Amino acid sequence: MLDHLLLQTIIIPVLCSPAIILGRRVFGKKAAWIARAGLLYSTLLTLFATLQLTATGNPLIENYPFAGPAVTMNLLGDGLSLPVALIINLLCTALAFYADHYIDHRIEAIYGEIDQKTSVNHYTRFYALFLLFPTGFMGVCFATNLIGIYFFLEILPLPLYFIMAMFGYVDRVRVAMICLMWAVFGAGFFLVGSVIVYYHTASFAVASIAQLAGTPSAFWVISMFLITIMAKMAVVPFQVWMPWVHAEHPTCIAGLLAVYANIAVYVMLRLLIIPLTGDFQIFSLPLMTLALITMVYGALLTLGQTDIKRFAACSTISQLAYSMLGVCSLTKAGIDGGMFFFLGHIMSKTIIFSTAGIIVYTTGIRDMRQLGGLARKMPLTTALWIIGAMGLAGFPPMSSFPGEWIMFTGIFKAGLMGSTSKLIIAIAAAAAITLSVVYCFRSVKIIFYGPLNEKFAEDRHVKDPPLSMSLPLLAVAATAVTLGLFPKYILDLFHQVVATIPL
Repeated sequence: MLDHLLLQTIIIPVLCSPAIILGRRVFGKKAAWIARAGLLYSTLLTLFATLQLTATGNPLIENYPFAGPAVTMNLLGDGLSLPVALIINLLCTALAFYADHYIDHRIEAIYGEIDQKTSVNHYTRFYALFLLFPTGFMGVCFATNLIGIYFFLEILPLPLYFIMAMFGYVDRVRVAMICLMWAVFGAGFFLVGSVIVYYHTASFAVASIAQLAGTPSAFWVISMFLITIMAKMAVVPFQVWMPWVHAEHPTCIAGLLAVYANIAVYVMLRLLIIPLTGDFQIFSLPLMTLALITMVYGALLTLGQTDIKRFAACSTISQLAYSMLGVCSLTKAGIDGGMFFFLGHIMSKTIIFSTAGIIVYTTGIRDMRQLGGLARKMPLTTALWIIGAMGLAGFPPMSSFPGEWIMFTGIFKAGLMGSTSKLIIAIAAAAAITLSVVYCFRSVKIIFYGPLNEKFAEDRHVKDPPLSMSLPLLAVAATAVTLGLFPKYILDLFHQVVATIPL
């Protein structure tokens, strides 16, 4: 079990994927348990590695020569990558359980009355594609080579495209293509940046990026990678794809798309800020300014939404910018808090979006104005939405609260250290939090309180979902609360890496 631990977390989902396709003839829909078992195992491996790192302080390093010294598959599990990988694995596992009833519902809604064999084929295809997400995420977290990171980043749009095209909502094929084209756009710039690194260092290793520090090439490497990162994070002016793609995919992968967008801040820290701290300084203020603009724009856009899925999608634009703001402040507290907020956001967004999926699954309605009063019929779903809203708004005891607190400590420190512009941004960003509070709790009032829609009063189908859908979300909520109450364990791991940055 403990040999090649990091490699196992990457390849186990890949091995489980064809096993599901091959096993569907024998096991039918029960073949999906291969995915759940594989993800549970991967999550336990990541937890063990994280506990081992906490106990010893020694990062896990695995070396796998691939194509000579320039291209390797070396893996690193340190205080930055392991906590991120652990939470992502947890979300993948939770959504693998949550998706059971949901994807059955989507198959019926899209394809109507079909024979059992065709239904099983669609169902197992979903899970086979779903497993490419954890493979890509774990690869991005642990890879120490630019080609490896590029490869794993570009794995992710493939399952997203096919799952959206087969199981999405409005204009699902067109929206899937939008997603794929934006991914290709960002990938091109990442590849250019990687080639520049190789041209000057004769290596694709992430560690070799530091050799460019203080040279003119550092500016162009940072610029190329930043275009990729901002496109994935939907930072203004690259935000146009997010409301469409994030609103029209099947809700059972919504949390994973939030991870897909948010993991770009991890890439920024790993590839740019850590090796090129001094050269990144000139990008700090412009990026913080764009983050503030994105926070406000995303919040105002969210306030204007009446579609429950677009509400969740547009809020992602605003929330993603918080982590970017903290990390780009280039203070240790800002980076620690920004990364911790990233974990809180992906957990809260998984809860919110999955709960939105439950509401659409149960009522068949996406317009929030036609809902109302659902707390009487769906108390557990109401509680889950409120927990998710508290996380997005940064309320205690959710993990986003200490993340925001520490992050803004660092942001204000950056402003008080002599940059008036950064201080103005810090004050404006702190004020912008009120917009998150407003749209989060306004949604609670509109959807769950007030008069109950008459058509729901006697409808026996309008009720809390099966426990197989709600229990995984409760597990995510419990994790978010636990990290909110005991943030020190994860923050100490982050700080093992952040403390080495010359800030």
